[in-house]
Amino acid sequence: MLSTNERHHGRGGHMGQRLREARKQRGWSQERLVREISRYAEQHLIDVASPASLKVYVSEWENGRRAVSSTYALILRALFGKTDDELFGAPESAAPAADGYDELIGRIDSARSLSLGMVDTFLNQTELLRSFDRQMGAAALVDQMRAHLDALEDALTFAVLPDARRPVATALAGAATLAAWQALDVGAVERAWRHYELGKRAAAEAEQPMYLAHAMAEQAYVLADAGRPEMAVDLVRDAQRTGGTKVSPRLAAWLFAAEAELCAKAGLARDCRDALDRAAAVLPAGDEARDPDMLSIFLNAGHMARWRGNALAMLGEDDALAELYVALERMDPAFTRATAGLRCDLAQAHLARGEFGQAREHLQKARLLANRTGSVRQRRRIERLTGRL
Repeated sequence: MLSTNERHHGRGGHMGQRLREARKQRGWSQERLVREISRYAEQHLIDVASPASLKVYVSEWENGRRAVSSTYALILRALFGKTDDELFGAPESAAPAADGYDELIGRIDSARSLSLGMVDTFLNQTELLRSFDRQMGAAALVDQMRAHLDALEDALTFAVLPDARRPVATALAGAATLAAWQALDVGAVERAWRHYELGKRAAAEAEQPMYLAHAMAEQAYVLADAGRPEMAVDLVRDAQRTGGTKVSPRLAAWLFAAEAELCAKAGLARDCRDALDRAAAVLPAGDEARDPDMLSIFLNAGHMARWRGNALAMLGEDDALAELYVALERMDPAFTRATAGLRCDLAQAHLARGEFGQAREHLQKARLLANRTGSVRQRRRIERLTGRL
């Protein structure tokens, strides 16, 4: 079997091109990448070469003249939020074993003994990853998220009977949808799409319409980002029909709010306002934000103010600013990525009013937050808005 070094080296020029594209997505020069490698290594007590040597390494990696060792591959995955396949290309598949029946039966027997306590462990792991993602961003979680999904997929693959499969499928649906949003945030669009498809399949098998509707609605944002907002609106409306009366009130409000944002992107002003009104009508009262039936949903009046302001800003409405500043006052500082998005919303609203100084101030703050979380998606939006100054 090839070593990690040899596998990476064997991918040659394609590896260099992928690595260069990942660096440019972050807006980094080669010198900046050298500094980030050194900083990461110091924080995690990893021995790496001197900055002068690293500068040569980065150049040779990108030109396909040097192998990326397992140590540096680990660091690069964490810095860019990319998988090995995305950074270096897919490795050659290993040949299957001649007779794998004993191993197969062993794995099936293990899956049969999977207890509800183990499923709770999976759910708790997803929750930890979600909490870290909210505050620090998705880039540093690529290895942990991949391992988590692999464990859940293995558990589901070798669970035979429905009573064993459904709880695991539910856990996988939630984890895959989180992994998809993280992939979208770091610019890994195809990975995001595939994870949403995995989440939808798992939700369907688990007979969980709430999880299925949520995965469909989030997947609509991939279409909107790809320049297909009308198709995104169709998909989020299909998600609402899929959930039907089986979704919680808070998730129903979230689905309407998502529809409103996507309608704004599509230029459907009346539909946007109608969806915002429906979201406000079904949103539960009070300060509580988290949906106990759908732990990935955070939505209260403060969040709705931000969503409404964002949609109205895209439509160029004058009352967007008031909504957004209310949302800023209520924003939980632990939601780092959401705060960056809110700063972008405010910049967009000020730009619509020709208030360039205020827009520039919010974009500067948004850029600092996006750099902290490593959000490629936020950086792209910031650069688009900056281009209008």
